[in-house]
Amino acid sequence: MPLSEHEQRMLEQMERALYAEDPKFATALEGSGLRTYTRRRVYQAVAGFLVGIALLMAGMVAQQVWLSVVGFLVMLGCAVLAVTGWRKAPKPGEQPAAGAGPQTAGRQQRQKRSMMDRIDERWQRRRDEQQGGQ
Repeated sequence: MPLSEHEQRMLEQMERALYAEDPKFATALEGSGLRTYTRRRVYQAVAGFLVGIALLMAGMVAQQVWLSVVGFLVMLGCAVLAVTGWRKAPKPGEQPAAGAGPQTAGRQQRQKRSMMDRIDERWQRRRDEQQGGQ
């Protein structure tokens, strides 16, 4: 469930306060949990892919078609998990540097916010026009 706009603003204010109070600590915390989670997920998917290969081969050796099909499906599912996990993993270049962290992130958030503000304004205008026309 996505955060409301008010909750997002409050979170941004808390992040800015954390950067202002202790930028070294904030930089150390930034993205490490997500990176660890996605890395672990990719490793698990690779291990599952290898298990799928083993099942596929075992099914071929034992001439059990169902086992080969299960192995293939395990391989396919793990490949999808690995690729989606790899895409979601934060890149090392995406993390702001320790000195310029809040400024870079703030600039990107301002651009996103301004786009969201424009969308909200258009939405409000359309609602007002529809309500005024009825």
